[in-house]
Amino acid sequence: MIDAVTLLAFVPAALALNLTPGPDMMFCLGQGLRSGRAAAAAASAGISAGSMVHVTLAGLGLGAVVAAVPGVFDLIRWIGVVYLLSLAWGALRSGPVQADAPAVPARRAFRAGFLVNLTNPKVILFVLAFVPQFVRPEAGPVLAQFLVFGLILAAGGFVINGLAGVFAGQAKQRLAGSPVFARWLGRVSAGIFAGLAVRLAIMERA
Repeated sequence: MIDAVTLLAFVPAALALNLTPGPDMMFCLGQGLRSGRAAAAAASAGISAGSMVHVTLAGLGLGAVVAAVPGVFDLIRWIGVVYLLSLAWGALRSGPVQADAPAVPARRAFRAGFLVNLTNPKVILFVLAFVPQFVRPEAGPVLAQFLVFGLILAAGGFVINGLAGVFAGQAKQRLAGSPVFARWLGRVSAGIFAGLAVRLAIMERA
Protein backbone atom coordinates (compact mmCIF):
# COMPACT_ATOMS: atom_id res chain seq x y z
CA MET A 1 0.00 0.00 0.00
CA ILE A 2 2.78 2.45 0.95
CA ASP A 3 5.88 2.14 -1.21
CA ALA A 4 9.34 1.74 0.29
CA VAL A 5 10.57 5.11 -1.01
CA THR A 6 7.79 6.96 0.82
CA LEU A 7 8.49 5.05 4.03
CA LEU A 8 12.22 5.76 3.72
CA ALA A 9 11.38 9.46 3.48
CA PHE A 10 8.84 9.41 6.31
CA VAL A 11 10.75 7.45 8.97
CA PRO A 12 13.74 9.85 9.29
CA ALA A 13 11.40 12.84 9.32
CA ALA A 14 9.25 11.24 12.02
CA LEU A 15 12.34 10.34 14.06
CA ALA A 16 13.64 13.90 13.85
CA LEU A 17 10.28 15.21 15.07
CA ASN A 18 10.17 12.73 17.94
CA LEU A 19 13.68 13.69 19.02
CA THR A 20 12.78 17.37 19.16
CA PRO A 21 11.97 18.32 22.78
CA GLY A 22 8.34 19.30 23.09
CA PRO A 23 5.32 19.21 25.41
CA ASP A 24 4.99 15.42 25.33
CA MET A 25 8.61 14.90 26.34
CA MET A 26 8.35 17.53 29.06
CA PHE A 27 5.20 15.91 30.40
CA CYS A 28 6.94 12.54 30.64
CA LEU A 29 9.88 14.20 32.39
CA GLY A 30 7.47 15.69 34.90
CA GLN A 31 5.78 12.35 35.48
CA GLY A 32 9.13 10.65 35.93
CA LEU A 33 10.30 13.22 38.46
CA ARG A 34 7.05 13.05 40.38
CA SER A 35 6.07 9.39 40.17
CA GLY A 36 8.99 7.33 38.88
CA ARG A 37 9.93 5.27 35.85
CA ALA A 38 6.85 3.06 35.55
CA ALA A 39 4.50 6.05 35.63
CA ALA A 40 6.61 7.85 33.02
CA ALA A 41 6.49 4.84 30.68
CA ALA A 42 2.72 4.54 31.15
CA ALA A 43 2.29 8.27 30.50
CA SER A 44 4.31 7.91 27.29
CA ALA A 45 2.03 5.07 26.20
CA GLY A 46 -0.99 7.26 26.92
CA ILE A 47 0.48 10.08 24.83
CA SER A 48 1.00 7.69 21.91
CA ALA A 49 -2.57 6.44 22.24
CA GLY A 50 -3.82 10.02 22.19
CA SER A 51 -1.79 10.78 19.08
CA MET A 52 -3.40 7.82 17.33
CA VAL A 53 -6.82 9.33 18.06
CA HIS A 54 -5.66 12.59 16.46
CA VAL A 55 -4.33 10.72 13.42
CA THR A 56 -7.59 8.81 13.04
CA LEU A 57 -9.62 12.01 13.24
CA ALA A 58 -7.37 13.66 10.67
CA GLY A 59 -7.68 10.66 8.36
CA LEU A 60 -11.46 10.77 8.67
CA GLY A 61 -11.47 14.48 7.86
CA LEU A 62 -12.78 15.55 11.26
CA GLY A 63 -9.52 17.32 12.00
CA ALA A 64 -10.45 19.90 9.38
CA VAL A 65 -13.28 20.99 11.67
CA VAL A 66 -10.79 21.84 14.43
CA ALA A 67 -8.66 23.72 11.92
CA ALA A 68 -11.61 25.68 10.53
CA VAL A 69 -13.78 26.38 13.59
CA PRO A 70 -12.02 28.53 16.23
CA GLY A 71 -14.57 27.67 18.91
CA VAL A 72 -13.82 23.95 18.78
CA PHE A 73 -10.09 24.60 18.93
CA ASP A 74 -10.40 26.91 21.91
CA LEU A 75 -12.77 24.61 23.81
CA ILE A 76 -10.36 21.68 23.55
CA ARG A 77 -7.41 23.91 24.39
CA TRP A 78 -8.93 25.31 27.60
CA ILE A 79 -9.95 21.85 28.78
CA GLY A 80 -6.29 20.92 28.45
CA VAL A 81 -5.18 24.03 30.33
CA VAL A 82 -7.48 23.26 33.25
CA TYR A 83 -6.35 19.63 33.38
CA LEU A 84 -2.65 20.52 33.37
CA LEU A 85 -3.17 23.12 36.09
CA SER A 86 -4.96 20.49 38.19
CA LEU A 87 -1.93 18.22 37.81
CA ALA A 88 0.38 21.07 38.85
CA TRP A 89 -1.76 21.82 41.89
CA GLY A 90 -1.83 18.15 42.85
CA ALA A 91 1.96 17.96 42.64
CA LEU A 92 2.35 21.02 44.88
CA ARG A 93 -0.30 19.94 47.36
CA SER A 94 1.20 16.50 47.89
CA GLY A 95 4.42 18.04 49.20
CA PRO A 96 8.00 16.71 48.98
CA VAL A 97 8.64 13.63 46.86
CA GLN A 98 9.45 10.60 49.01
CA ALA A 99 11.62 7.80 47.64
CA ASP A 100 9.43 5.17 49.31
CA ALA A 101 6.08 6.77 48.42
CA PRO A 102 3.48 4.46 46.81
CA ALA A 103 3.84 4.35 43.05
CA VAL A 104 1.20 6.04 40.92
CA PRO A 105 -0.88 3.31 39.24
CA ALA A 106 0.09 2.81 35.61
CA ARG A 107 -3.52 3.22 34.48
CA ARG A 108 -3.68 6.67 36.09
CA ALA A 109 -0.43 7.77 34.47
CA PHE A 110 -1.63 6.36 31.13
CA ARG A 111 -4.90 8.28 31.46
CA ALA A 112 -3.03 11.48 32.29
CA GLY A 113 -0.80 11.19 29.22
CA PHE A 114 -3.78 10.31 27.03
CA LEU A 115 -5.83 13.30 28.20
CA VAL A 116 -2.94 15.75 27.95
CA ASN A 117 -2.29 14.74 24.36
CA LEU A 118 -5.96 14.53 23.43
CA THR A 119 -6.70 18.03 24.75
CA ASN A 120 -3.87 19.60 22.76
CA PRO A 121 -5.56 20.63 19.49
CA LYS A 122 -2.20 21.68 18.09
CA VAL A 123 -1.42 17.98 17.65
CA ILE A 124 -4.21 17.42 15.15
CA LEU A 125 -3.24 20.59 13.29
CA PHE A 126 0.32 19.27 13.11
CA VAL A 127 -0.94 15.92 11.81
CA LEU A 128 -2.97 17.73 9.14
CA ALA A 129 0.11 19.68 8.06
CA PHE A 130 2.72 16.90 8.21
CA VAL A 131 1.22 13.51 7.37
CA PRO A 132 -0.63 14.43 4.13
CA GLN A 133 2.73 15.24 2.53
CA PHE A 134 3.38 11.49 2.44
CA VAL A 135 -0.16 10.25 1.67
CA ARG A 136 -0.81 9.14 -1.92
CA PRO A 137 -4.54 8.63 -2.63
CA GLU A 138 -3.75 6.46 -5.65
CA ALA A 139 -1.83 4.03 -3.40
CA GLY A 140 -4.91 2.96 -1.42
CA PRO A 141 -7.35 4.09 1.28
CA VAL A 142 -6.27 7.43 2.75
CA LEU A 143 -7.35 6.53 6.29
CA ALA A 144 -5.24 3.36 6.23
CA GLN A 145 -2.20 5.36 5.16
CA PHE A 146 -2.82 7.91 7.93
CA LEU A 147 -2.96 5.06 10.45
CA VAL A 148 0.30 3.50 9.23
CA PHE A 149 2.14 6.82 9.43
CA GLY A 150 0.49 7.51 12.77
CA LEU A 151 1.68 4.19 14.17
CA ILE A 152 5.25 5.04 13.16
CA LEU A 153 5.01 8.43 14.86
CA ALA A 154 3.37 6.93 17.95
CA ALA A 155 5.92 4.12 18.28
CA GLY A 156 8.86 6.50 17.96
CA GLY A 157 7.30 8.92 20.41
CA PHE A 158 6.62 6.16 22.93
CA VAL A 159 10.27 5.06 22.92
CA ILE A 160 11.84 8.51 23.01
CA ASN A 161 9.42 10.14 25.46
CA GLY A 162 9.46 7.00 27.59
CA LEU A 163 13.27 7.03 27.78
CA ALA A 164 13.21 10.69 28.83
CA GLY A 165 10.69 9.87 31.56
CA VAL A 166 12.65 6.81 32.72
CA PHE A 167 15.78 8.95 32.99
CA ALA A 168 13.85 11.44 35.14
CA GLY A 169 12.53 8.56 37.25
CA GLN A 170 16.05 7.31 37.89
CA ALA A 171 17.06 10.82 38.95
CA LYS A 172 14.10 10.89 41.31
CA GLN A 173 15.19 7.64 42.97
CA ARG A 174 18.69 9.00 43.53
CA LEU A 175 17.68 12.45 44.74
CA ALA A 176 14.49 11.88 46.72
CA GLY A 177 16.46 10.70 49.74
CA SER A 178 17.61 14.27 50.32
CA PRO A 179 14.96 16.49 51.97
CA VAL A 180 16.06 19.51 49.91
CA PHE A 181 15.93 17.63 46.60
CA ALA A 182 12.71 15.89 47.60
CA ARG A 183 11.06 19.26 48.14
CA TRP A 184 12.36 20.69 44.86
CA LEU A 185 11.50 17.63 42.78
CA GLY A 186 7.85 18.18 43.60
CA ARG A 187 8.12 21.86 42.75
CA VAL A 188 9.93 21.19 39.49
CA SER A 189 7.32 18.66 38.33
CA ALA A 190 4.55 21.10 39.28
CA GLY A 191 6.39 23.84 37.37
CA ILE A 192 6.59 21.64 34.28
CA PHE A 193 2.85 20.95 34.34
CA ALA A 194 2.06 24.63 34.96
CA GLY A 195 4.44 25.71 32.19
CA LEU A 196 2.74 23.37 29.74
CA ALA A 197 -0.63 24.83 30.78
CA VAL A 198 0.62 28.37 30.13
CA ARG A 199 2.04 27.33 26.77
CA LEU A 200 -1.29 25.81 25.79
CA ALA A 201 -3.19 28.87 27.03
CA ILE A 202 -1.21 31.32 24.87
CA MET A 203 -1.10 29.01 21.84
CA GLU A 204 -2.24 30.50 18.55
CA ARG A 205 -4.12 28.57 15.89
CA ALA A 206 -1.86 29.54 13.00
